[in-house]
Amino acid sequence: MAIPDTSTLQAATVTETLVLPKKQRRRSSAAHFRRYKWLYLLLVPGVAYFLVFRYWPMYGALIAFKDYIPFLGVNDSPWVGTSHFEDFFSSPDFPRLLTNTLILALLSLVIAFPLTIVAALLLNELRVIVLKRTVQTLLYVPHFLSWTVVASLTYLLFALDVGPLFQLINGVLGTDVDFLADPSWFRPIIVLQDIWKNTGWGTIIFLAALATVDQEQYEAAIIDGAGRFQRVWHITLPSIMPTIIVMLVLQMGQVLNTGFEQIYLMTNALNRSVADVFDTYVYFMGITQGSYSYATAVGLFKAVVGVVLIFGANWLARRTNQTGIF
Repeated sequence: MAIPDTSTLQAATVTETLVLPKKQRRRSSAAHFRRYKWLYLLLVPGVAYFLVFRYWPMYGALIAFKDYIPFLGVNDSPWVGTSHFEDFFSSPDFPRLLTNTLILALLSLVIAFPLTIVAALLLNELRVIVLKRTVQTLLYVPHFLSWTVVASLTYLLFALDVGPLFQLINGVLGTDVDFLADPSWFRPIIVLQDIWKNTGWGTIIFLAALATVDQEQYEAAIIDGAGRFQRVWHITLPSIMPTIIVMLVLQMGQVLNTGFEQIYLMTNALNRSVADVFDTYVYFMGITQGSYSYATAVGLFKAVVGVVLIFGANWLARRTNQTGIF
């Protein structure tokens, strides 16, 4: 009987290990898609939305490097390179816009973001279900109001001479401050609006994270004599820290996005010195003055800074042994 060639057997083994797994993967992938076809079908509207309204418009960012003329179109408009960026960075508006935007972003990051976590922790400590649901509903409702409604309520409450909060605060302090026109009150009002509208909605993610905390840890801590604050500090917060880090990294990408509608509705001629931010500047330069290429350059600068901040915050989180988003 002939002895089979060893090299032939090895080649056949290698071929089986390389070819068969690929076929198996194809079959398993096809079976997977057949099994979950309806779930993938549900993804189609979301994917189509991002492709049509998020990714395809990126082509229009090309006009930031051109002197865009609508009659010529994007491709035929003359190329000017980075001249719009140079004009923007050398403009006297740039330092003012950057300062106003960063101050509002830092106030939101330092005040509004932690309050979302605090609200979630307080809701998690409520044991009366009816009270908990009622408080949650009251916190969630403002999120569904448009910024137009929020701004209208603010004007009614702080209206000069007739606003109830105007009369209450000035009556208690003995002052006569026009809160809607005083530049020093613009940022506190913006932050208060943001807290009232978005804090409750932001607690949803943290409440979901709190639901995954191991209850046995609380029981062990109670046996050891730990108080409620100690349990929150040593068990709850460390357990939801990955979620906090991920949300913080995502928040960093929105540093320069202070929101157009809210700022625009609260801006007037008297507080414009502190109210002008990148979002409103893009609107005034692009829509009202027709400087499409210049406004696109400003918007592209915002987007690049946001991407850099996300990657930087994620890198810092990974360097400190925390969970990043990628």
